Amino acid sequence: MEPSPTVARILDGLVDMHCHSGPGPFPREFDHVDGARDGQRIGMRAFVAKSHHHNTVMDLRAAHRSFEGITTQVFGGIVLNNQVGGINPYAVEMCLRMGGKIVWFPTFSSRKHIEHQEAALAAGFPRSAVPLTTVPVLIHDDEGRLRSEVVQVADVVAETGAVLNGGHLHPDDMIELFAVAAQRGVERMVASHPNFITDLTIEQGVSLAERGVFMEHEVGMYLPEDHQHFGLEVLLEWIEAVGVERTVLASDLGQVGRTRPVDAFIEVTTALLDHGVAEKDLRRMLVDNPTYLLNLD
Repeated sequence: MEPSPTVARILDGLVDMHCHSGPGPFPREFDHVDGARDGQRIGMRAFVAKSHHHNTVMDLRAAHRSFEGITTQVFGGIVLNNQVGGINPYAVEMCLRMGGKIVWFPTFSSRKHIEHQEAALAAGFPRSAVPLTTVPVLIHDDEGRLRSEVVQVADVVAETGAVLNGGHLHPDDMIELFAVAAQRGVERMVASHPNFITDLTIEQGVSLAERGVFMEHEVGMYLPEDHQHFGLEVLLEWIEAVGVERTVLASDLGQVGRTRPVDAFIEVTTALLDHGVAEKDLRRMLVDNPTYLLNLD
């Protein structure tokens, strides 16, 4: 798919904070290098490679020679699921001090995701190609107190200026996490696909945005052919309520058989433009906000 001149202008410098390039236990349509090469089609400045199961900084370090001559940068991060030891401040420390940009709290290992999982699989959610044990990773101890490791992770995120993402936590847990993180000095906080799995209400999203949390919506969920499709009116409602100042558009793509991120960004940006969203507002959500969050300037 080729963008119109207007859409090409909007997407120039795009930063995707949520790309599922491979390798990983889930089958992926492309690897990190191929994703970067494809990103050049629209002048993508950068993306963050996200794996639910491992620290992707090490992938990128190992493949650094393969990125020579490619203008799209790729950054890594870590998701605090079972496979990295859950809420493991030591794994976070290594990831961020080696250049990682985002720490996601539990996704597949969150209590909320596990509750949602059977319905998600029935709807076509991807399955791991290898058997993996999943048990809930909780942010509270048996007495209901916030685990000390949560604070340790927040401290490393604050120290390095990285992004703290709420993962797939329950809304109550996510709200508490962001409050504690802000108290510890974390300045960059994000909630991914707030209306999917985590099921934040718009009112909760607005409240978090007022406290500095960005709502990240995934263009892959607003494609008519996608099995997790939401109508564009849902996205427009969230943008109107939260404001472009605290909204980010990312892809959440890379799964086998789904649209590539570049094409999804073209399609959804075109649709939003056709629905009256201003060019400057689209650039704020696609370029300026994620550039700030990843501290690229």
